[in-house]
Amino acid sequence: MIRLEPRSGTPPLLALAVPVAAGLVALALAAIPIAAAGAPLPRAYASLIEGALGSRFALAEVLTRATPLILTGLSAAIAFRARLYNIGAEGQLYTGALAAVAVGAGAVEGPPALMIPLVLAAGALAGALMMLGPTLARVALGADEVVTTLLLNFVVLLLVQMMIEGPMKDPMSLGWPQSEPVVEAAQWPKLVARTRLHAGLLLALAAAGAIHLLVTRTVAGYAIRAVGAAPAAARFVGLPVGATLVGVGALSGALAGLAGAGEVAGVKGFLAADLSPGYGYAGIVVAMLAGLSPLGTVAAAVFVAAVFVGADSMSRAVGVSSYIANLIVAMALIAVLVAGLVTRYRVRIGRA
Repeated sequence: MIRLEPRSGTPPLLALAVPVAAGLVALALAAIPIAAAGAPLPRAYASLIEGALGSRFALAEVLTRATPLILTGLSAAIAFRARLYNIGAEGQLYTGALAAVAVGAGAVEGPPALMIPLVLAAGALAGALMMLGPTLARVALGADEVVTTLLLNFVVLLLVQMMIEGPMKDPMSLGWPQSEPVVEAAQWPKLVARTRLHAGLLLALAAAGAIHLLVTRTVAGYAIRAVGAAPAAARFVGLPVGATLVGVGALSGALAGLAGAGEVAGVKGFLAADLSPGYGYAGIVVAMLAGLSPLGTVAAAVFVAAVFVGADSMSRAVGVSSYIANLIVAMALIAVLVAGLVTRYRVRIGRA
């Protein structure tokens, strides 16, 4: 007879091994659709790895795509720890991008020492304000933030399209719906020449370290964890549950807004409707793969980015659709969720 016994604690090595094993299992299971597509498996996997890790440009591209994923992953992780389910990181990302363009495309002039922090602050503030409404509605009225944040994504995307086809449209874009470019002084510096990798990566890494310290080393972090684990008990002992949720919501939105500001000021240079291929939604997957760990979010974001970059290369080499990347990431998430049972329970085999 097989039975499950709850563990008193999760061994650190087991907690570290679970996401690694989940990634390997997902890559192994991906062999089934790749083979079904008629592609040679050795060449397909070789092109996947080489496309993600085989050159200086490939590594830079992986880190470029990982940068917004780290920030949106942190956005989801910190919110979910407080049981505030922010599904609106995509909309908050676009709001941050919109604000970054509003102040960085010539409305304010100054040197890089002024313009770069200004763009950064505008993106963070806009993202925080976008999450503030759903959080207050949850605290004051009990509104389901899953519904409100999800619906706001569509509202923001429509607003962005209206702005880039109207008041913020670049008259030099030859009719394409895009905003005017941010001025050179507001563009974030590149970390590696002739690549898209920009200083937003350092910002994302710093944010991961800061969120880790916040959650594990501060009274506010204890309050966040207590509110997420047992809100009734946290309220009973006098913790400010409502204020904690509002603060977490603002921080979560600010992180997603920073991702949008980085994509505008560090990568594209302007705002367009296709600025994000779904970084806000992918951030939820990144947070879950990381087990809501701020530092683990960095590794999970790099893994997801590597899969997407490698899948593009594999698609060109053997003709498999690049959508295989979505399948691999989804299978990795399922594997992590299933493996979570192993971290919480010990499997016992014996007589009843």
